[in-house]
Amino acid sequence: MKSAANWHPGARDPSPLAGRFVLDGELADILDLKTLLITRGINVPEEIVARFGRRHRLAPTNNPFACNCLLLPGGIPAHMFHIGPAADFSLAVSEAGQPFLTFRGEFVVEVDFPPATEFYEQRATSGFPFQMMAVLQGLDVVSFPYLWPCQFAMGGLPCHFCHQGNITLALKGAGQPLSPIPSAADVAEAVDYCVRRENIGDVQLTGGSEVDAGRGELPLATKLLEAIKQRVGLENIRGEIYLYTSAPRDPAAVDEVFAAGADRVAYDLNVWDEAIFERVCPGIARHIGRAQQLRALEYAARKHGRNKVCSAFVVGLEPVESLLAGAGYLAERGIVPLFSIWMPHGRPVLGSTAPPGLDYYRRARRGFLELFEKHKLIPPGASGLNVCMCRDLARHCEGTRQGRS
Repeated sequence: MKSAANWHPGARDPSPLAGRFVLDGELADILDLKTLLITRGINVPEEIVARFGRRHRLAPTNNPFACNCLLLPGGIPAHMFHIGPAADFSLAVSEAGQPFLTFRGEFVVEVDFPPATEFYEQRATSGFPFQMMAVLQGLDVVSFPYLWPCQFAMGGLPCHFCHQGNITLALKGAGQPLSPIPSAADVAEAVDYCVRRENIGDVQLTGGSEVDAGRGELPLATKLLEAIKQRVGLENIRGEIYLYTSAPRDPAAVDEVFAAGADRVAYDLNVWDEAIFERVCPGIARHIGRAQQLRALEYAARKHGRNKVCSAFVVGLEPVESLLAGAGYLAERGIVPLFSIWMPHGRPVLGSTAPPGLDYYRRARRGFLELFEKHKLIPPGASGLNVCMCRDLARHCEGTRQGRS
C-alpha cells in the first residue's frame, strides 16, 4: 500500500469535509474513511486507552457499555468498534504524542477523541447507573438506545441487525434476567446532568418495540418527555429532543409526544425493499407492516411539518437503487431519510457479514445529498453521530452553499 499524505483541504473544494487519502492504491475521502471504520472495525491498543483515556472520552475496550468514537479531521465522529489486532485499521501515537490512524501499518491521518467525561461514573438518585441507560455520541448528543426491552425480540423476532434486540433474545433463551429498566425520573436526571455538566445539546430517546394496539410506545415516550420537561425545562435544552419509536396504528397518537416536547419523531423503515424488509425485520413486518409505517410517517409530516419527522435506513442491506427509491419517497413528503451505516461485526444479516464496497456507499451518499439539497431537508444533530452520516452530508451542503456565496 502507498503511504497516504496527511489530511489537507482540497484546493477548490469549499466543503468542510474536503481531504483525500490513498488506501490500497485507491483514492478515498473522509466519508469513505468513516464508512470503512464503521464497517470494518478497528484495533484500539490498550496503551492508547491508557495514554489518552484520562483526558479524553475513551473507555477500555472490554467495557460493554463503551461507545467510543474518534474524531476525523473537521471533527467528524466515527464509531470505534474494537475487533483486535487483525483489523486493517489501528491507532498509534506519533513522536509528538499525537494519535493517528493507520491502515495495514501505514499512516493515514491524525485523529483526536472527544474530551473526557464523568458521565459514565454517575448514578441517578435511585442508584441506577447512567452507563446502563445512555451513551454519549459525537460531541454533543446523549443517546438512550434501549430504554425498555423489545417485545418483538422477546417473541423471537428481533431485527437481524439490532444489537440490543438480539441480546434480549439470547438472554431470554438462556433463561437469564433482562437488563433493568430505568424510570422516567432516572432518564430525566441523566438528561439534567448532561445539559448542566456536559454541555450536551441533543437528546435521543429510543426504546424497544411494543406490541400494543393503537399507540405503540408513545405513552411511554410521553412519560419520559414530561419528566424531562419537569426536571430540566425544555428551554434549557439548547438542541433538540428526537424520539425514535414504532409507527402506531393510530397515526394521530403522535400528536401527544409533540405536545409533550419532542422536536422530532422517527419511525424507522430500515429497509425499503419489502421482500428484504420482511426477512430482516420479521417482528416489525408481522406486527406493524409497511402500510402502517407509511400512514404514520405521512400523517406526522402533514400535521407537524417538513423536517419534523425522520426515518432511518440501515445502509448496506439492500440494493442502492431500492434504498434511494425509499429515501426519495420520504424526501418528497418532507420526511428526513436518515443514513445509518450497517455495522456487520459478527452478526450476519441475510447470511453475510460482508458490507458492500465503497462504490455502493458513494452512490448512496450522493443520492441522499441530492435529496437533502433538493427538498431542503435538515437532519437532526449539530456535530454528527457515531454511525449516522446525515449531519456529515448536511455539513457538505452548508459548505457548498458558502462556497457559492
